[in-house]
Amino acid sequence: MNLFASFFPDEYLPSAYKIDYRALYGLGYRGIIFDIDNTLVPHGAPADQRTRRLFGRLSRIGYATVVLSNNKEPRVRSFAEAAGADGYIYKGGKPGKRGYCKAMKLMHTHPGNTLFIGDQIFTDVWGAKRVGIHSILVEPVQKWREEPQIIAKRLVEALVLRAYLRNQ
Repeated sequence: MNLFASFFPDEYLPSAYKIDYRALYGLGYRGIIFDIDNTLVPHGAPADQRTRRLFGRLSRIGYATVVLSNNKEPRVRSFAEAAGADGYIYKGGKPGKRGYCKAMKLMHTHPGNTLFIGDQIFTDVWGAKRVGIHSILVEPVQKWREEPQIIAKRLVEALVLRAYLRNQ
């Protein structure tokens, strides 16, 4: 077993906007937990038209959606409301389990029918895996234009991602 395997996403895709959500719904998924910054929009950006269209489409398909972020409430609430998410969790404590479990409770889902979509391995993916949620890692919306501590984390994440891609 690979040293990094506990950090491997279930899927790695170029963008949250290029996922076949209808096919995943057909597989039984009913709830989606999203990270915000660099998953859906650049860090600190508001929900844009593309995000609103995505959340509208997900709702029409039949998904419940929750935004889970380690950010503060004003940022997370305003984004979730503008995007049209069904709920939000701020100061989510990722990669801790609490935020993921709270999101599933809000959506009335369980690990077997919930997806998590995020751009960071050591917070988003690892947290989802710890709870048993299917994790989809997406490429950051804006690569390398982040806070210094996140850039440093991305360098280590690159090692994990390389190991993941070798095992595919």
